[in-house]
Amino acid sequence: MQAAPEDLQLIGAELAVRWPDGREDYFSGEFLRTNSPSAENVGEKDIFGNQYGGDGPREFPGVKIEGWDYQGNYAVRFDFSDGHRTGIFSWEYLRKLGDRQHS
Repeated sequence: MQAAPEDLQLIGAELAVRWPDGREDYFSGEFLRTNSPSAENVGEKDIFGNQYGGDGPREFPGVKIEGWDYQGNYAVRFDFSDGHRTGIFSWEYLRKLGDRQHS
Protein backbone atom coordinates (compact mmCIF):
# COMPACT_ATOMS: atom_id res chain seq x y z
CA MET A 1 0.00 0.00 0.00
CA GLN A 2 1.34 3.39 -1.00
CA ALA A 3 1.97 5.76 1.91
CA ALA A 4 0.15 9.08 1.82
CA PRO A 5 2.06 12.09 0.51
CA GLU A 6 3.72 14.27 3.11
CA ASP A 7 2.41 17.39 1.41
CA LEU A 8 0.12 18.58 -1.39
CA GLN A 9 0.41 22.21 -2.53
CA LEU A 10 -0.77 24.29 -5.42
CA ILE A 11 2.19 26.10 -6.93
CA GLY A 12 0.88 28.34 -9.67
CA ALA A 13 -1.22 26.11 -11.90
CA GLU A 14 0.47 22.88 -10.78
CA LEU A 15 -0.13 20.49 -7.94
CA ALA A 16 3.10 19.61 -6.13
CA VAL A 17 3.15 16.27 -4.33
CA ARG A 18 5.94 15.42 -1.88
CA TRP A 19 6.18 11.71 -1.05
CA PRO A 20 7.73 10.22 2.13
CA ASP A 21 10.69 8.88 0.11
CA GLY A 22 11.57 12.45 -0.95
CA ARG A 23 10.27 12.21 -4.52
CA GLU A 24 8.30 15.18 -5.78
CA ASP A 25 5.73 15.05 -8.56
CA TYR A 26 4.14 17.99 -10.33
CA PHE A 27 0.79 17.72 -12.11
CA SER A 28 -1.15 20.22 -14.16
CA GLY A 29 -4.89 20.45 -13.67
CA GLU A 30 -5.33 19.45 -17.31
CA PHE A 31 -3.29 16.26 -16.80
CA LEU A 32 -5.15 15.23 -13.64
CA ARG A 33 -8.55 16.02 -15.18
CA THR A 34 -7.68 13.95 -18.27
CA ASN A 35 -6.60 11.06 -16.05
CA SER A 36 -9.47 11.27 -13.58
CA PRO A 37 -10.53 7.73 -12.61
CA SER A 38 -14.18 8.78 -12.49
CA ALA A 39 -16.97 6.83 -14.18
CA GLU A 40 -17.56 9.91 -16.36
CA ASN A 41 -14.03 9.58 -17.75
CA VAL A 42 -13.41 5.84 -17.82
CA GLY A 43 -16.97 4.54 -17.74
CA GLU A 44 -18.36 1.73 -15.68
CA LYS A 45 -19.98 -1.63 -16.40
CA ASP A 46 -23.20 -2.95 -14.96
CA ILE A 47 -23.61 -6.57 -13.85
CA PHE A 48 -24.48 -7.55 -17.44
CA GLY A 49 -21.30 -6.06 -18.87
CA ASN A 50 -22.98 -3.04 -20.47
CA GLN A 51 -20.62 -0.06 -20.60
CA TYR A 52 -21.90 3.34 -19.46
CA GLY A 53 -20.01 6.62 -19.66
CA GLY A 54 -16.39 7.01 -20.61
CA ASP A 55 -17.27 8.64 -23.90
CA GLY A 56 -16.76 12.26 -22.90
CA PRO A 57 -14.00 14.61 -23.99
CA ARG A 58 -10.44 13.37 -23.59
CA GLU A 59 -8.72 16.73 -23.36
CA PHE A 60 -9.44 19.51 -20.92
CA PRO A 61 -7.50 22.60 -21.99
CA GLY A 62 -7.27 25.33 -19.38
CA VAL A 63 -8.79 23.25 -16.56
CA LYS A 64 -7.28 24.08 -13.18
CA ILE A 65 -7.34 22.52 -9.74
CA GLU A 66 -9.38 24.70 -7.40
CA GLY A 67 -9.07 22.58 -4.27
CA TRP A 68 -9.27 19.06 -2.90
CA ASP A 69 -10.65 16.90 -0.13
CA TYR A 70 -8.89 13.95 1.42
CA GLN A 71 -10.79 10.69 1.26
CA GLY A 72 -9.87 8.91 4.45
CA ASN A 73 -6.19 7.99 4.58
CA TYR A 74 -6.08 6.46 1.11
CA ALA A 75 -6.99 9.06 -1.52
CA VAL A 76 -7.81 12.60 -2.60
CA ARG A 77 -10.68 14.05 -4.65
CA PHE A 78 -9.93 17.19 -6.64
CA ASP A 79 -12.24 20.11 -7.43
CA PHE A 80 -11.60 21.16 -11.02
CA SER A 81 -12.49 24.49 -12.60
CA ASP A 82 -14.88 22.79 -15.08
CA GLY A 83 -17.02 21.56 -12.17
CA HIS A 84 -15.72 17.97 -12.20
CA ARG A 85 -15.23 16.56 -8.73
CA THR A 86 -16.09 12.86 -8.74
CA GLY A 87 -12.76 11.13 -9.44
CA ILE A 88 -11.10 9.58 -6.40
CA PHE A 89 -7.33 9.45 -6.82
CA SER A 90 -5.89 6.76 -4.53
CA TRP A 91 -2.32 7.30 -3.40
CA GLU A 92 -1.30 4.30 -5.52
CA TYR A 93 -2.94 5.77 -8.62
CA LEU A 94 -1.44 9.23 -8.04
CA ARG A 95 2.02 7.67 -7.62
CA LYS A 96 1.55 5.70 -10.87
CA LEU A 97 0.66 8.92 -12.68
CA GLY A 98 3.91 10.38 -11.36
CA ASP A 99 5.79 7.29 -12.55
CA ARG A 100 4.44 7.88 -16.06
CA GLN A 101 5.79 11.41 -16.06
CA HIS A 102 9.23 10.27 -14.84
CA SER A 103 9.68 7.58 -17.49
